[in-house]
Amino acid sequence: MANLLSHEKRLRVLAALLDGNSVRAASRMTGVHQDTISRFAFAAGTGAGHLHNRLARNLSCTLIEMDEIWTWCGVKEARKTAEHPAGFGDVWVWVAVCGVSRMVISWHAGRRDQASADAFMTDVRARLVAMPQITSDGYAAYEPAVAKAFGAGVDFGQVVKTWQKGGKKGPDHRYEPSRDPLLVKRAALGAPNLATSTTAHVERNNLTIRHMNGRLRRLCLAFSKRPENHRAALALSYAWFNLGRVQKGMKITPAMAAGVTDHIWELDEFLTAVMTAEPCESPAPVPLVPRVPETTHRELPSGRGFLRVVDGGKGKPSEAPRAPTPPAAPPARVGTGEAPREPLPPPGTQLDLFAWRPRPRQLAFFDDDPNDEQW
Repeated sequence: MANLLSHEKRLRVLAALLDGNSVRAASRMTGVHQDTISRFAFAAGTGAGHLHNRLARNLSCTLIEMDEIWTWCGVKEARKTAEHPAGFGDVWVWVAVCGVSRMVISWHAGRRDQASADAFMTDVRARLVAMPQITSDGYAAYEPAVAKAFGAGVDFGQVVKTWQKGGKKGPDHRYEPSRDPLLVKRAALGAPNLATSTTAHVERNNLTIRHMNGRLRRLCLAFSKRPENHRAALALSYAWFNLGRVQKGMKITPAMAAGVTDHIWELDEFLTAVMTAEPCESPAPVPLVPRVPETTHRELPSGRGFLRVVDGGKGKPSEAPRAPTPPAAPPARVGTGEAPREPLPPPGTQLDLFAWRPRPRQLAFFDDDPNDEQW
C-alpha cells in the first residue's frame, strides 16, 4: 500500500499528461517514476473509455464531421515487415466530431482500410438517435462504410482536397504536402447541404489533440510502445476534451453544448470519475429519427420523414422535350367592328405569306345564293 500515489500526486501527473507532456517529462516534473506513471496512465485511460461509453449515447447530433490522424506505435513502417504483431507501426485514428457542439462522438485506432472504416462507422451509428448529415474527406472507404451503417438515404458529402503538384515542398514533405489545396465539395449519398458541409472543425480538433496528447506528435520520442497504452491515451485525451476543455467561442465545454452534462468538469472530478468508472459496453443502435431539414420542407404523415426542396442546379431549365403549346387567338380590335382573327395553323403546315392582305369580293352573277353580296 505504500507504493500507491496520493491524490495530490495523481492530480499533478494527470495535469502533466493532459498538457501534452511525455511520460519521462511528467516524471521529471512530478518526481514520480516513469513506470508508475505508465501504469497510472493506462488505468486512467481505461476508465476514461468506460466513462465515454456511459455518457456518449443517445446523441442528437445533426451535423457530423470525420477525419483521420496519422500516428505510429512501437516502430515506424512496421506494416511492411512481418516480424511485428498487429497494432504496431502506422496507426490511424478515425475521429467523428459534432459540427455544432464540437463534441468528439467516437474514435477508433486502427489501419487506414475498409475494415477500420466499417468498425468506426458502426460505433458512430450506435451513439446517435437522429439521422445526421455527414461530411468527410475524399477517402474512398468512407462511402461504403457510411452506406452500410446508415443506409443509402443518409445525407453524406465529401470535401475532396487536391494538392498542387510540382509546387515548392516544405521543410519535411514526408508528413505534410504542399499548401494551397483545391477544395471540391460533392454529394456522395443523399442530398446533403454542401453549403454547411465542411471538415474544418474536426481538423481543428486534430490540432488540439496533438497538443494535448504527446503520443500523437510527429518527429518526437513521446510515442506509444504498446497498442493498449496508445488506445488508453487516446481515450483519456478525448474524454477530457469533451468534459473539461472550454471552447473559446462557446464559453462552455463540448459535452455541455451536446446536453451530456450541465457543468464544466474540474480535474479533481474527472480524476475521480475515471478511476472509479465501471466497465461499460458500447451502446446498441436504435432507430433514427428523421432530421428536420434546413431548407423548405413539409412533414410527411406518421412520422415518416420530410418532403423537402432540393436544389436542381441553380435554376437550370430542364432539357426534356415539351409538347408544343397552341397559340391563343388574338383579341378583337376595339372600335373596328372586326371579328377576331383565326388562330395560327399547327406547326408544320405551309403558311400563306399574303394572308394579311384584304381579300377581293366576289361578284355575284346569280341571285340563287342569298348570302352573296351584291355590288
